[in-house]
Amino acid sequence: MKIVVVSDTHMPRMSKRLPAALQRELTDAAAIIHAGDWTRLSVFDALSAYAPVYGVVGNNDGPEIAARFGMRLLLNMGGCRIGVVHGHGAALRTKTEAHAVAAFKEEKPDAIVYGHSHIPVLRRDPKSDMLIFNPGSPTDKRRQAQFSFGILDAEDGRLSARHVFYADKS
Repeated sequence: MKIVVVSDTHMPRMSKRLPAALQRELTDAAAIIHAGDWTRLSVFDALSAYAPVYGVVGNNDGPEIAARFGMRLLLNMGGCRIGVVHGHGAALRTKTEAHAVAAFKEEKPDAIVYGHSHIPVLRRDPKSDMLIFNPGSPTDKRRQAQFSFGILDAEDGRLSARHVFYADKS
């Protein structure tokens, strides 16, 4: 199953519409995960036109989004357990990943998806083999060379991930 993963869309401030590169990948997505900082519920509506959308609230999301989504989410997709959290709340931004992982220490999922830092991350924890994934941002690359989002493939309990990088968010 193909799962498109986004975070930190910050729309409409950073973009008025979903980038073309993202729209292309959404056309055959089985599901979409948003790891917070939507900033407007209209992002949920735009993504929902493609596939079922699952997500969490981020630190830049208002009460309307907070009422719809929780702070963390544990999904079962393709035989894999995927923990989703925005990752904010750590004392230092450099500790975002550790904070995201700690949010699921009891559940021990197969993967943790987080956002907040806008920095793409794809690695496996050497001790647990847990996939740790930050898609970056499709609309607000900050100090990154390119915009990005992610794709998870979950099938029969096997999980793989990759980033999609691009220079133009239009």
